[in-house]
Amino acid sequence: MLKLAKISFSKCLKAGSLVGLSMLAVACTSGSSGLKSNSAEKQVAIQQPLATGAPEIARITAKGGTKIAILVNDRPITSNDIKRRAAFVKLRRMKGNSRKIASDELVNEAIKMQEARRIRAVASQKDVDAAYVRFAKSNKMPPKILTKILNKRGVTKRGFKDYIRAQISWQRTVSARLQAEASGRGGPKTAPSTQAWLSSKDAGSTKEKEFTIQQVVFIVPKAKRASQLNKRRAQAKNFRNRMRGCSNARTLASGLRDVTVLDRGRILQSGLPPLWKKELLTLGVGKVTRVKDTQRGLEMLAVCKKREVIGSATAKANGDLFAGKNFQKAASALDKKYLAELTKRAVIKRR
Repeated sequence: MLKLAKISFSKCLKAGSLVGLSMLAVACTSGSSGLKSNSAEKQVAIQQPLATGAPEIARITAKGGTKIAILVNDRPITSNDIKRRAAFVKLRRMKGNSRKIASDELVNEAIKMQEARRIRAVASQKDVDAAYVRFAKSNKMPPKILTKILNKRGVTKRGFKDYIRAQISWQRTVSARLQAEASGRGGPKTAPSTQAWLSSKDAGSTKEKEFTIQQVVFIVPKAKRASQLNKRRAQAKNFRNRMRGCSNARTLASGLRDVTVLDRGRILQSGLPPLWKKELLTLGVGKVTRVKDTQRGLEMLAVCKKREVIGSATAKANGDLFAGKNFQKAASALDKKYLAELTKRAVIKRR
């Protein structure tokens, strides 16, 4: 059995970092300079509330054996939740009072999850389960062994999955807000997929093509680029040949390491990234671009939908979302601002 010290929690799970934590949605590779994906992925409509690390009050009251320690907009965080998260704080080797850090994390996550539900950006159970398996694989162990280690340390599989769900959901929420602001729409009031791109009354507007794009990235760490690039290129080309437009990319990627599929949403012709623009304009719906070398590794784009809409020069801002560093910097700043806005409006009662 692998020793606990070999699990890279402290490297892969950097508390408070949207960029670092969002890697759970892709893969967690020690020492990698891989892609930090901050884009809005496929939104998931939620019929019933999902866990935030705090069970419903009615269930707590009926079950007993635990106390409600904090209420965040009337959603409870229990003493057991804090205990599990404190154990996770210690596992990540974070400095400071583990219970206070745990309480603060859970409060923030409750606020984030409520906002993610509001715009229907919550990660599905399938996404969470897949991220859990990828984390185990990245640490070279079966998921069952990871579960045993988490249980032994008092974190539990459920506690870790709640954490994963919150990180992926918040990543998508921030990305949706960032894309909305970039296109001049302001913060999302509903699911991003239901919003109009631009009003036909926009001043100086013209007709142009709108593309719904899906991006596939084969991550190649900078330090290993010389030795791995050719092999990864062959893998990427094989992946492309097996793609059926935007319908099966995630299924194909599920069995591969360091491969991420990102829904880039709707982008006007004027806002297409220069590296891809010429080729995208020639592709029909369901077609995929050639594999291209980028600073993150190897990438390709698939055209999910295409239509003619009313556009304007302001749409070019969305093209900048493909610029990794620019997106990461903007997302990091918005992450703090967005959470601060939500926290200011939240009603938090500590018992």
